[in-house]
Formats: sequence, structure tokens, C-alpha cells
Amino acid sequence: MDKVNCYHCGDDCGKLPIVHDGKNFCCNGCKTVYEIFSSNDLSYYYDLQSSAGAIPNVVESKYEFLTEPKIIERLLEFNEDKIQIVNLYIPHIHCSSCIWILENLNKLNPSISSSQVDFPKKTVRIVFNPETLNLKDLAILLARIGYEPYISLEDYDKGEKKVNRGLIYKLGVAGFAFGNVMFLSFPEYFEVNEFWLDQYKGLFRWLMFAFSLPVVFYAGQDYLISAFKGLRSKLMNIDVPIALGILVLFFRSTLEIIFDWGSGFFDSLTGLIFFLLVGKFFQQKTYSFLSFERDYKSYFPIAVTRISKNDKEETVQIYDIERGDRLLIRNEELIPVDGILINGRAQIDYSFVTGESEPVFKESGDKIYAGGKQLEGAIEMDVLKTVSQSYLTQLWSSSVFSEDKESKFQTLTDSIGKRFTWAVLTIAFVATVFWLYHDSSKAMNVFTAVLIIACPCAIALAAPFTLGNMLRIFGRKKFYLKNTQTIEQLAQIDTAIFDKTGTITTTQKSKATYEGMQLSIEEEALLKNTLRASNHPLSRTLYDMLAEHNIVPLDEYHEHLGQGIEGQKDESHIKVGSADFVGNSADYDSEKTSVHISSNDAYKGRFVFHNHYRIGISNLFKAMDDYLHLAILSGDNEGEKTRLEKIVPKLTPMYFNQKPNDKLNFIKTLQEQGKKVLMVGDGLNDAGALAQSNVGIAISENVNVFSPACDGILDATKFEQLNQYILASKKAMKIIKLSFILSLVYNVVGLYFAVTGQLEPVIAAILMPLSSISVVVFTTLATNFIGKNVL
Repeated sequence: MDKVNCYHCGDDCGKLPIVHDGKNFCCNGCKTVYEIFSSNDLSYYYDLQSSAGAIPNVVESKYEFLTEPKIIERLLEFNEDKIQIVNLYIPHIHCSSCIWILENLNKLNPSISSSQVDFPKKTVRIVFNPETLNLKDLAILLARIGYEPYISLEDYDKGEKKVNRGLIYKLGVAGFAFGNVMFLSFPEYFEVNEFWLDQYKGLFRWLMFAFSLPVVFYAGQDYLISAFKGLRSKLMNIDVPIALGILVLFFRSTLEIIFDWGSGFFDSLTGLIFFLLVGKFFQQKTYSFLSFERDYKSYFPIAVTRISKNDKEETVQIYDIERGDRLLIRNEELIPVDGILINGRAQIDYSFVTGESEPVFKESGDKIYAGGKQLEGAIEMDVLKTVSQSYLTQLWSSSVFSEDKESKFQTLTDSIGKRFTWAVLTIAFVATVFWLYHDSSKAMNVFTAVLIIACPCAIALAAPFTLGNMLRIFGRKKFYLKNTQTIEQLAQIDTAIFDKTGTITTTQKSKATYEGMQLSIEEEALLKNTLRASNHPLSRTLYDMLAEHNIVPLDEYHEHLGQGIEGQKDESHIKVGSADFVGNSADYDSEKTSVHISSNDAYKGRFVFHNHYRIGISNLFKAMDDYLHLAILSGDNEGEKTRLEKIVPKLTPMYFNQKPNDKLNFIKTLQEQGKKVLMVGDGLNDAGALAQSNVGIAISENVNVFSPACDGILDATKFEQLNQYILASKKAMKIIKLSFILSLVYNVVGLYFAVTGQLEPVIAAILMPLSSISVVVFTTLATNFIGKNVL
């Protein structure tokens, strides 16, 4: 009787399979999962990869602890009345089907609004409504469909999961076995015929076979499993030729000792897997080092206002915030840590965290969470937790703000890997057939040597290691990018658009003079407190210039994007912003950068600012003009046009009085013409334009205006080096291409010796990981060279 496999999990159904809907299942659990998927229009799960599921193991009582409020509070990332967020570790995540079904949990239960899988970490971040679905029922739902979460409170207490030491154990087993097999092979190497033939030949050969078993089926299992899953999904991944080489060596060697044809290739086999794992271990350690620097050392250049014990406001870096600190969060500022609201009225946008745009209102004493953005006025909060930079990285990379910007170089890597695998298999079989007719004793060596030496691992490593190291170098140079794809996009841009105020101008040296009617003490105090809540560069400058006044919470505060701000306390009302916004009827010169004031609908006067342009701005524009189309988009009037014409290259387009939506539409029009656009702004009024552009860079000048809509954050002190960053990105792409060429040359030379029978499998096993290591070393050295000589 033919073996019948379960349609859901792929296990043997035995003699009495459960038949449902024309399909075979090994148990009622798998049948139930299939029914759940089918009834919710999720059958596409099986199209992505057949037999991708796991047998559900549901013991509902084991999740009773998830009803305890204290435990729930510790597990949740975010906890509001109608929204909770939890990040669960799912050990069974292994393929595209897993990702697809876990990111479509909302179809299984409408209480789940969204779910996002982190495939390398095997975690899923789920946003759900606790009023209709509690954490216990969510865990049971996951277990019922074969994705049982692993929940360890010990891990959550420590804040990180235990290190996976599986690779180290496998490397140890392979190294131990390889050394012993080589030792047992010495009699054969040195042709000690009397000693070998008369006494210990059989014993030594079977000992080598015994040592090879844990190497093949434990140390080398990742290659075998990966190849099997790829073939089952009709995908030819780069592990197929390696797995084929391992199996051919093992079975051929086993047959040789069974029928006494020879001693086999156990030395080559164990050596192959050992050196493969050495290369893999080196790659893993290198990449984890890059990730460590990315997550924990490359802090975003944003600061927050801390209120000292004597009520003085000071700007500090966010990673200097400590538990018990008192923070001032202005309008449109990001809340960097979890804390308690102690002053002011909070209207918080948690869409950065949850994807839900409806604001949440909080009162004094309520808990507020990191990642929210204050929408109306200024608030004060007491810090409960220190800042978690990895959390901000996660927030920045949230799927809510990520766009599917394809990378042709990554696509090229994948395409080369697949085509190369087919080419390797073809060459291996053709060469083997040739040698079977000419010298059959070399056929097996040729076949395995070709499969091993031509593995496209080095090609697959070129892009991630080059871009990963560039990401680390940029971070050290105070240029912080969201991901490696941003470097590729930056290398392709042909147009650069700049905002003016707070971008090419600096507010730290700005001065202002007042023109108009004298403000009363009450009006100036209200003006000061209204400006205190704003994050606009001109508001911050003016706030620092005005005399000290008592800090009082406003009854009302509103910020009108691109126009101005207004505040009210008791019966007094003040407006600050453009002339049109405040109702200016006076005949003032409009060709100056000004902030106008009106009190109780009566126009009072204006503060005239004298802009200071950043150091090196003229040289920067001149250098960029050689290969980019430049333009200035400003929300201000044309007062600075004459000065700008002396700074920027001739014929550079300049557009003034641009509202935020005008900037966005301008960039969209350029993109429709096939342009690759870089937008450089201050992250406040330019959020829409930054998100629309191919690459959006926000300039940070000790301001906590963190915008997940941007792709990069550039420290203001490094603004004049922007051109070097772009050139470095272009050079990084050249390094990737050179790595491809290096790998191709290696493969061509190696294939020549392998096909002609001059390369032993064990030598190929040593050279294959060395080629991967050489690519990693080359990309690391080349990118470090760029970091020292270009940046």
C-alpha cells in the first residue's frame, strides 16, 4: 500500500487516514485546521507551500496564567482600553506559508486588527482588541492552527531570548568527528598495507561510518532540510547542490565499505560539513556584530527636554533619560519612554505603534506609552522606564510606515542564486557522464567537487554584508538610515529637493527684532507659554529669546500646519504665525522672514528673523549640482530669494509659499516623470514630502521630532557632508558588483579544476567556505576604506 501523507502537515497518515473534502489528514487536529483555513478563505496557505503546517497541540489549561492582570501587563508591549499589542515567539515559523497565515490572522478573528512576522526572530507582533479577545484566547487560537506560542516569563524579565547555541554544538560535533576520521584514514593515506589489511581495515572503516552519522544527520541537517523544503516548494535554493553533494558522498562511501570496494570518502564528507559550518559561524558572528552596532550603539540624534529639580529646562540625549526624570513633551513630539502624565492635557496619536489613527485622550495620572505622538500642546510626564533604542528601531521599521521599495540589486542577487544553482547541477551531471565513459574512478570526485566548489553562497553574501557594514559606518558618522534598502535607493537618486527653514538654515544662531505695538506682560506670558508647546524651529528660537515667565498650562492650543499656532488662557487668546493667519492688515514689508502676533484678534506686530545658513552650504550645492537636479521648496515668502541665488548654483529652481501638500504633490509630479527624488527636510512640516520621496532625510538639530515617515536622520552638524554620503552609497553598489565578479572568477577557476578531475572533494570543501569568507573580508575592508577616505 502506497504511503499517504497528511495534506496539512505532511506526516504519514498510517493505514486509516482521515478523509475530508477529498484530502487525507493524519489526525482530527490537522483536519480542523484545514476546515478553519477553508471556511475563512485562507486556502492559499497550501498553495504557497504544500504540507507547511504542524500538528496542532492544544492544551487550553496551560494558558490559564494569561488571565492574570500582572502577567498580562508584563507581556504586553502596549495596553489601552481597545488596543493591546503583544510580541510572541512562534518556534514553528519556517516558510512563506507561515508568514502568510500569521499575517492574515485578522481573517480568522476580527478582533485582531493586524499582525506582523519577524521571520529571522520567529516572532509575530499582534495588535488586537482586548474587549472581544483576551490574551489567553489569542494564544489558544494560535495553538489551534499549529502555531503554538512559546511564552517564558523568565525571558520577558530579562528582556531578551536565550542565545541559540545550536550552530556551536553542530560545529563541535563536526570538528570532533572530522579529526577522528582523518586520524583513522592515515593507514590508507600512507598505504600501510600489512597493518591495514590484516587487522584493522574493517574496524577503521566502520568507525569512520559511525563518526559520519551524527555529522550528516545532525551537524549537516540544516542543509538537508533547507534543500528538501526548497524542492518541495518547487524552488531551487542554494542549499540544493550542497545537500546533494553530502548525500552522494555519504551513500557512495557507505556502499564502498559494505561491498569492500574501498574506504569511501568519509574524510571529505566530514571535512565538507565542518568547513561549511566554520564559514557559516564566521558569517553569523560578523553579521550579528553589525546588527549589534545598528541596534544599540547607533542612537538616533534626537534629544528631549528634561525639567530639572529647580524647574530649569535642559536638552539631553534620549539615552541619558533615567527613571524618575521629568520630561517636557511639546506638540508633535514623540514620547520616547513609558511614563505617567503629570501635567497638561494629552491627546496622543498612537498610529506609529498600532496603525490606528484615532487619538487617545489622557489626563493627569494616566500611563502613556513610548511611540505615541503628542498632538495638542505641551505635556509633562514622569519617566517609568529608560529608553529602549531597539524599540525605536522597531517603531521606525514598522510595516505601518514601510513602503515596498524594490531593490534591483537584491533582486539581482536572488536571481543569480537561482540560475547559478541550475547551472551548477547541469555542469555536475554533464561532467559526471563524461567521466563515467572516460575514467569512472574520477566520476564521483568530479560530481561532488563541482557541487561543492560552485556553491553561490559568496554571491548571496555580497549585498547584505556590504550594505550592513555601510549602515554601521553611516551610523558612526551620525547619518542614521532605516534599513539597507535605503542605501540602494540613495545610490539611484537623480534629483535632490531641499526645504529651507530648519534644513539649509540653522536656528541656533538666528536672531529676531520686534516691530510693532508693545506687548503687555500678560500677552508676553501667554505668548511664551504658547511657543513652549510648539516644535517649529522659529517658535523654539523665539521661545529661547523671550524673557522668563511663569509656566502655566493653556486651556486650548492648536497648531495649524504651515500657517501658525494659537493658544488660549482664560479670556486671553493669542495667534502666532504668518500674516494671513493672524489677520495682518498693516502695511509691512513682506520680503522678510517674519513671525506675526495678534492678541484677541487685534494685530500687535511681528518678529523679524535674520536667517543664518549652515556652514558649507554653497560648496555642498556646487558639488551635488554636478550629477543631480536641485530645487528649493520653502514654506516661507520670497524674502530670502536674493541671498539664496548667491548660494545655490545658477538656474536652480526655487519655490516659495509652499504648503506641506504642495511639496508632496511637487515630488509626486517629478516621480511621474521618472525621477528618483531625495527630499531633505526638518521632519515637521515636511513629513508628507519625506514619505512620498524615494529617500526622505530629516535634519536633526537637538529636536525630538522623530518621524517614522523618513528613511534617514542626519545630524545637523554633518549636513555639509551629505554629498559624501550619497557618493559613498554609490561606491557601495560598485563594491557589490565587484564582489559578484570576484565570486564569478572564483567559480570559473574552481569549476575548471573540478570538471577536469584535478580537485578532491575535501579540498573543495575547504575552498568553498573560504570563498564566502573572502567575499565578507573584501566587502568589509572595502566599505571600511570608504568610511575612512570618502566620509
